[in-house]
Amino acid sequence: MEYRRTICRYLLPATCLLWIAAWATGCRTTPSTAAQNQPNIVILYADDLGYGDLGCYNPDSKIPTPHLDRLAGEGMRFTDGHSSSGICTPSRYALLTGRHHWRKFHGIVGIFGASAFDAEELTLPEMLQQSGYTTAAIGKWHLGWDWSSIVREEKRDQFDPTDRRASYRPELFDWSRAIPDGPLAHGFDYYFGDTVINFPPYCWIENDRVVEAPDRMMDTKAWKPIKEGHWECRPGPMVTGWDPYENIPTTTEKGVRKIHELAKGEEPFFLYFAFPSPHAPIIPNDAFDGRSEAGPYGDFVVETDDACGQLLKALEDAGVAENTLVIFSADNGPEKYAYPRFEKYGHWSSDPLRGLKRDIYEGGHRVPFIVKWPGVTPEGVVNKSLISQIDLMATIAATVGYELPDDQAEDSHNQLSVLRGAPGGSRRSHIHNTFKDKFAIRHDQWLLINAEDGYHSGGYEAWEEAFDYPADNQLPVELYDLRRDIGQRRNLADAHPAVVTELQGLLTRIREQGHSAPRLRRD
Repeated sequence: MEYRRTICRYLLPATCLLWIAAWATGCRTTPSTAAQNQPNIVILYADDLGYGDLGCYNPDSKIPTPHLDRLAGEGMRFTDGHSSSGICTPSRYALLTGRHHWRKFHGIVGIFGASAFDAEELTLPEMLQQSGYTTAAIGKWHLGWDWSSIVREEKRDQFDPTDRRASYRPELFDWSRAIPDGPLAHGFDYYFGDTVINFPPYCWIENDRVVEAPDRMMDTKAWKPIKEGHWECRPGPMVTGWDPYENIPTTTEKGVRKIHELAKGEEPFFLYFAFPSPHAPIIPNDAFDGRSEAGPYGDFVVETDDACGQLLKALEDAGVAENTLVIFSADNGPEKYAYPRFEKYGHWSSDPLRGLKRDIYEGGHRVPFIVKWPGVTPEGVVNKSLISQIDLMATIAATVGYELPDDQAEDSHNQLSVLRGAPGGSRRSHIHNTFKDKFAIRHDQWLLINAEDGYHSGGYEAWEEAFDYPADNQLPVELYDLRRDIGQRRNLADAHPAVVTELQGLLTRIREQGHSAPRLRRD
């Protein structure tokens, strides 16, 4: 599809703001193109991190997170920020397309699964490439590749990318070939990572090729003991000597180097850094053991925070921190191990919310959401506006002066004025979904769960008793007033039937009309 793009027709308010920011921070620029005036953009994306894990969100957290707390103190901390889904792949897809995942799919990309993107879908890095940016992705991908292209011809009948339970041996693949349809095919100039920490192949991938060819099957017995829970690693090809404990140290080092390299270029840059943590396997390195009071999981969050600190310091050391928009968030809420962690350590990862990963209760998708943009976002502000990761596409488009086509980023709202400190925001509604046919819709203070409950794996009786949750009133839907009941304790569906009917109608309309953002976003 040929996109209707206008690169140099940029928005006057955004342009003036960037000039003011450059002047205020002492930037000596003599721009000859629009790109030279634009901020660098860094997205730090955690995996399975709870809303209540960070100290800046939860004063009772038993996990020290000084670097992210400092980021919040220097920028804007959103308390009503959301991912699109309660699981990995859909949230990442939505963030990078500005489109709700449920318009296309619900589940994750499986082992050796195909790309979640269609060729005609405009992605955030593609938009930035066309706006003069150099783009890079480091860390977890989990959005698929065309692995079938490197399957040996004589073995093609043994490969089925739709079989989520399949286990393939290393000799099935020709590891010397480039792997198509990965990050480089969808807007990134550079990629480094292991695609998914607990999926094969267990090896590093740089750009579109493996750094070293896998030569054996995964064997967790060859690894150091796990710190908490289970490995949860699917069987498949592995490089001899592979050490999953090296994931964060290696990717962080790559990220630091990449920042210094990108800072030397003439073009602004976009770095999407996606952590594997604190997703299982829970494997904090030894230097972080005991650094929290929430067990190995808490220590893993501490290590993630430390890595964020290193990346933020790299921006400062490279002299670009004052002209860099930094966004920190997570793909969904914490894993189900949060229940026994609460019983053992007294730390509730979703505090003050109900629900975990996969759930459509708030704890499944309301996530930490921190934005720092020197000279633009006010420092130390707590913002209660409703905002979604889906909104990053339209917001960044407005920032760099990119005119989004009406048939792209269909659910992305321009929140640039909110980042500037204006009250309120452009979004009033948001649809929450993880699995097919179970949706929740937010509108203003109301949250309707259009199902009997918002759990996926079921509740946890001991936790509900500890937090004084009433027994289920057995209504077919649940309605909550989040302004008064952020923990979703009091189902008001029977008391406000008109609100239930209104929200059910709104849910149907947004799902059927094909978009939820204004069709004209050049405001």
